Amino acid sequence: MEAGTDQSARLAPHYSNFGVSHRLLLSGHSHQAWPDVAMEGIAEAFDDAAQQVDEKWNRAFVKAERLRNGFRVFLGEPDAEIALAPNTHELVLRFLSCLDLRARPRLITSDGEFHTLRRQLARLAEEGLDVVRLPAAPADTLAERMADALDDRTSAVLVSAVLFETSRIVPGLDFLAEECRLRGVELLVDAYHALGPVPFSTAGIPNAWVVGGGYKYLQLGEGNCFMRLPRHADTFRPVITGWYAEFAELSEHHDGLVGYPLGSARFAGSTYDPTSHYRGARVFDFFAEHGLTPHLLRKVALHQVGLLASLFDQIGAPDDMITRDRAPGENFGGFLSLRTPHAQRLQAQLTERGVLTDARGDYLRFGPAPYLSDRQLEAAMDVLARLVT
Repeated sequence: MEAGTDQSARLAPHYSNFGVSHRLLLSGHSHQAWPDVAMEGIAEAFDDAAQQVDEKWNRAFVKAERLRNGFRVFLGEPDAEIALAPNTHELVLRFLSCLDLRARPRLITSDGEFHTLRRQLARLAEEGLDVVRLPAAPADTLAERMADALDDRTSAVLVSAVLFETSRIVPGLDFLAEECRLRGVELLVDAYHALGPVPFSTAGIPNAWVVGGGYKYLQLGEGNCFMRLPRHADTFRPVITGWYAEFAELSEHHDGLVGYPLGSARFAGSTYDPTSHYRGARVFDFFAEHGLTPHLLRKVALHQVGLLASLFDQIGAPDDMITRDRAPGENFGGFLSLRTPHAQRLQAQLTERGVLTDARGDYLRFGPAPYLSDRQLEAAMDVLARLVT
């Protein structure tokens, strides 16, 4: 079967527990179905705990490294230094705690960031930090506008690679990364909505911190997030630090200045549930076995989002009722975002009729996935057509 066309015939049977072949799961930009083999990972985690008890951690750490290797594939960086955590919020907090916010209290971000950044930065602004929120639109100039806003009081820039409401790709991050480097400013890129449906490489942003996870497009489920560390990360001492950062040296623990290891352990947290890593490792194996590479997933995304967009245009609904950004398809990530003042109502009505989507503010989001057929996408849009015409 040609890559980029309907992949459902070969993939859907492997997602039988989620029933993807008879459900219109258009929530793939938030929570894609897990392949059936994910259950094998969960069972293996239980078996290791039962057999090994507290000695299970050596096996769990092997799964953690498999998870890192899976993320490295989607970052295009085989040797990436990667810290893991159950969610990106933990990692963002450790990053922020590295910054000298007394000397440089300015943080630059956009008004289109996911809630992880939006809420935390808003709360920090309430405590006196100078948080600058630039309009996310137009996305084509966001990186340039952020670079223009840099000054000597700026500690960091925090921005998404793909905007979570509109699906617009933010170009020019390599330019922004270089401008940040020249000004001594840290750059944190949220790549959560990029990994999988959008080509993403850290090659052009070697000095950037990159956070993301597998809850969405990579089908890893909860608890599998990462932060890719730039080389100069070893010069930082995160204030928010967990005891796993000294896991390898507990027998040599002593009072005095808090020490930090080199590498990803420097940004480690504390005790976690390794079940998520077992599950994620098995799903990454499944991706490798079935050729779900970044290249293929991009072709699938372009095909599916393009089909949804074409089907929506055929509805002919008035723009003041519901509309979409009609920029070329390559400017978007892995979902179709429709702007409508009725987003919440339409989302609820679609759910009642068996079409699972979601709504964020004025945006109704349709998130396909590789295991869905073209016929299923057509059926979902037929339901929307009946609601808006």
